[in-house]
Amino acid sequence: MAAPVRAPPQYIPAPLKVPGPVTHPSVRDSEPWRDPSAEAHIQIDQLVKIFGDTRAVDEVTLKIHRGELFSLLGGSGCGKTTLLRMLAGFVTPDAGSIVIDGQDVSRVPPYERPVNMMFQSYALFPHMSVEDNVAFGLRRDGVEKGEIRRRVGEALDLVQLGPLARRKPGQLSGGQRQRVALARSIIKRPKVLLLDEPLSALDKKLREATQFELRTIQEQVGITFVMVTHDQEEAMTMSTRIAVMNHGKIIQVGKPNEIYEFPHNRFVADFIGSVNLFEGQLKEQFADHALVESAEAGGDLTVGPTAIHAPGAAVCVAVRPEKLRLARPGEGLDLPNRLPGRVRDIAYLGDACIYHVTLGSGKLVKATAPNLGRWDDQPFARDEAVTVGWTAAASILVDP
Repeated sequence: MAAPVRAPPQYIPAPLKVPGPVTHPSVRDSEPWRDPSAEAHIQIDQLVKIFGDTRAVDEVTLKIHRGELFSLLGGSGCGKTTLLRMLAGFVTPDAGSIVIDGQDVSRVPPYERPVNMMFQSYALFPHMSVEDNVAFGLRRDGVEKGEIRRRVGEALDLVQLGPLARRKPGQLSGGQRQRVALARSIIKRPKVLLLDEPLSALDKKLREATQFELRTIQEQVGITFVMVTHDQEEAMTMSTRIAVMNHGKIIQVGKPNEIYEFPHNRFVADFIGSVNLFEGQLKEQFADHALVESAEAGGDLTVGPTAIHAPGAAVCVAVRPEKLRLARPGEGLDLPNRLPGRVRDIAYLGDACIYHVTLGSGKLVKATAPNLGRWDDQPFARDEAVTVGWTAAASILVDP
């Protein structure tokens, strides 16, 4: 009698890590993008997508490293979602290539790519329980029932939803539904997880709390995340690096603090956070500082060491509101940049106040100050004369 034919052993991926300390080296600490010889996990080269007369993605080249939480940040119509959909395989590039973990997937259909996507709407099945939603992809792949139970349990423990496994999506809060969608996205162990505005459906307070949760889970599982968002604060909080996009192009790539403190041009300075901008011309340049003549400032501004520009070149001085200091006239503000003005308006935010100050030139600037006392102890009042000052190092010289 012939021996029964046995099916080949089923591949069982390594288990997901349950909540706890991150034990593997963090890409945030190692910063592989600073090593020219480091191999990229995702290599995008000269990628182009044209819709009619619009170049939605215009010759984008980008390297994303294994384990990053990488954000594509920009306003509506900048091309970030089209780029994400090309990574997913939902949109075919007109030119260029996408390589994931050494495999060119530019013309590979979505279901054959080592990626998964978490949609903005979460796309949960309302008639299925939490555990059935999470298990759906594994059942479609014909995974053995015992293995499905094990992996679903791991995924729900990871997102801290084990006790809610039998509930339906309609019985969950927005944050819980978001975590169900995340568990379903990572249970198949994709090499890359794509996230399309993953927190936009949550209210502000829950969104802020979930940003840290999502970042912690990403570090625990070690999967490369690529996220699309238009929310600068969200990108700054969560990302290892950010790519700022505009008109289909990558304008600047860097860590959140690099993008904020050292923008390459006026667009990035103005798009990321709040900023005061003074147009002018480079007057003189020295070893440790430069002088910029600005009619908007009513005179010369002192900036720190900067790239070489020809005298008379059009430049823009950018200063963040939190870098400004306010004082009453005559109080001796010992700073190289001192401009007279008058408080026009005050916005009370609880932890800080935003002062709108009109300078002598008529230009309006914003200064942010922490509230170290109660509202009645505020140092400045509306319509009060003040001096606005800042250091040379607080000034950023950018292209206009």
